[in-house]
Amino acid sequence: MDSNATCPPPMKATSEGVFQGNNPLDYALPLVIVQICLVLVLTRVLAYLLKPLRQPRVIAEIIGGVLLGPSALGRNTDYLQTIFPKKSLPVLDTLANIGLLFFLFLVGLELDLTSLRRTGKKALSIAVAGISLPFILGICVSFILRATVSKGVNPGPFIVFMGVAMSITAFPVLARILAELKLLTTDVGKMAMSAAAVNDVAAWVLLALAVALSGSGRSPFVALWVFLCGSAFIFLCSFAIPPIFKWMSQRCPEGEPVDEVYVCATLGTVLAAGFVTDAIGIHALFGAFVVGVLIPKDGPFAAALVEKVEDLVSGLFLPLYFVSSGLKTNVASIQGVESWCLLGLIICAACLGKIAGTVVVSLWCNVPFSEALALGLLMNTKGLVELIVLNIGKDRGVLNDQTFAILVLMALVTTFITTPSVIAVYKPAKKPAKSEYKHRTVYRKGFSTGQFRMFFTFHGIRNLPTMINLIEASRGTGKKETLSVHAMHLMELTERSSAILMVHKARRNGSPFWKKNPNAGSDQIVVAFEAFKHLSKVSIRPTTAISAVSSMHEDICDEAETKKATMIILLFHKHPRLDGHLETTRAEYRHVNRKVLEHAPCSVSILVDRGFGGSSHVSASNVDSLVTVLFFGGHDDHEALAYGARMAEHPGINLVVVRLLLDQNVANSDSVSVEINEPPTDDDVIAEFKEKLLKSNTNKYVERTVKNASEAIEVIRDHTRCNLILVGRMPEGELVASMRKRSECPEMGPIGNLLISPELHVTASVLVVQQYHTQLSVHSLASLKEDGTSTDQGEYESN
Repeated sequence: MDSNATCPPPMKATSEGVFQGNNPLDYALPLVIVQICLVLVLTRVLAYLLKPLRQPRVIAEIIGGVLLGPSALGRNTDYLQTIFPKKSLPVLDTLANIGLLFFLFLVGLELDLTSLRRTGKKALSIAVAGISLPFILGICVSFILRATVSKGVNPGPFIVFMGVAMSITAFPVLARILAELKLLTTDVGKMAMSAAAVNDVAAWVLLALAVALSGSGRSPFVALWVFLCGSAFIFLCSFAIPPIFKWMSQRCPEGEPVDEVYVCATLGTVLAAGFVTDAIGIHALFGAFVVGVLIPKDGPFAAALVEKVEDLVSGLFLPLYFVSSGLKTNVASIQGVESWCLLGLIICAACLGKIAGTVVVSLWCNVPFSEALALGLLMNTKGLVELIVLNIGKDRGVLNDQTFAILVLMALVTTFITTPSVIAVYKPAKKPAKSEYKHRTVYRKGFSTGQFRMFFTFHGIRNLPTMINLIEASRGTGKKETLSVHAMHLMELTERSSAILMVHKARRNGSPFWKKNPNAGSDQIVVAFEAFKHLSKVSIRPTTAISAVSSMHEDICDEAETKKATMIILLFHKHPRLDGHLETTRAEYRHVNRKVLEHAPCSVSILVDRGFGGSSHVSASNVDSLVTVLFFGGHDDHEALAYGARMAEHPGINLVVVRLLLDQNVANSDSVSVEINEPPTDDDVIAEFKEKLLKSNTNKYVERTVKNASEAIEVIRDHTRCNLILVGRMPEGELVASMRKRSECPEMGPIGNLLISPELHVTASVLVVQQYHTQLSVHSLASLKEDGTSTDQGEYESN
């Protein structure tokens, strides 16, 4: 050894700045910041690019880590020594493992032991087959690898690591894929979730065994001591942790913030458990996972813990683990035909073991072949858990560089093919309607009052007061048997653990739309609905749909048809600011609204919420609202008028119907009239309305004849001093045709756009109504396809 050789000095935490001659990348903190930012940007860009392929985010993160390592960008030594120098790796690995520690805690929180205990024999058999056959094939493959690219490895740990690597099913990734494909509540989804949960627990037990065997202890009894101590740790935790955390959960009422002391105590427990399992010799991750599994999932405490931890861990620390793993993955180490043939062999063995084992046992359990094949493909999902197993094996010296790279690519390929292959082989049959579905519109001849099924959608508690006040106004005569209300809380499916907690609720209730247990603690939404039920005797059935924004409209339309809804009420994608102007809540909701308007099985309305009825629920006896219907003509206006007529039956609602007619003296005789001639005509509908509802002094009918669009706008302006305005989405007639100009939101129709434009200064809430038709008109469809972004800068023209 050269006596003059010196070890590089340890990195200091912070620099004194570039003006002092320091390079920030020579110091730990600035370098870690650059590393985090680099991986965040790369993985998010890759996730966006892979989104059309419906791939889970873990695919983008694994690929991003590999690209940053020696397989791609790391081939440039200057880049590698500048961004990921060897002296920075201990800091990087420490932060990555802290993130991983808390992520495994979240994974444990996602696993519901109660559901695990209820696992049926069928799912249990599938889980056992999904572990056993791949494990056996993994052992067989390990002998081939030891004879080729993994010569000289310790045979015991290597065999177990290969078996575990082949038999793992990534439960968190599987849950997100099932929710993305809307298979959660199918028989396939339920069995896959149950089997994957059993598989996950078994895999961690086997991994603990593999880690215990891979220790460098001098005596063979060391591995036995490690395994026994690990078992004793789990045994003690299973008695100590649940009662303590149940006590904490009971002291955290629903709707109130969780005490900081309890959160700190929990995080401290996670770290302490990690220290104990690391001291035992089975890796700190196991302690965190065990604590997460044993924490009771009922009540708000578990959800609050997830909310506190998930964004920081998943968004900031966990990406570093993918970099850490990617720096160890060198695809270039897979050299020669033999190595690439081994990669193909391992991928085939992994797929064959999972798919064949699952399919055979599923068929034995009388599962149809298409469902059995879908189950096999779903159980073949790998992910972060697989990466954790491989990294532990690499760190313990069980896997060399070439074997590690081969197994990382195997995990990537098997996870990547899951979604497209399941889509290709399995199409769940749509449940047929139980009986004939007749009342798809509010309008019925003669304005007769019949069964009215409202189907509300909402994204949070912001719009609850208006929603409840609109339901109150829609009660009509107060005969509760004529009004049925379903309210769907739309939740976006994300990579967050909180979304998976919602998935568990969906799974437990056997429906993609879960109902709160009345005996359990209720959230604010359910409390509001229960209070309204006691006051008005109208029952609101709250449900929740969890799906990606791109497919949220499918949940809405499918459930509306299942519930035989008369009208779906959507919320406008903008909300009012304090100055009265509208600002975008989320642009993605506009896409949802457009798709529902196009595919809805019944009438649809979009509510522009400006506080109808005030900021709280108004009791029936105190309702005093003025509702205006702007009537130009056409089917959508018929529907708006019918809904207004139903509201007018409420004693606290005053209805004003304003019909705008174009002066025939100035009508363009050369223009093509688009007025409807098939029954019922506009005159027929108005006559029916007058006969039915003008007997009451609280209802008024006004006819105004105008010469052009400017006069029509002035008439509309005169009648906007009310609480709610009802308009048809696509009115018909020459007058409306002259008002159909460029608009910011074409899906709202010409009058709807006028009422939300800042020029008119409308303070009333607006309900834009579309009547159901088996096929929308060409013009109506065109308005849903038109790109509103190109017209955002265009002002509404009135001449």
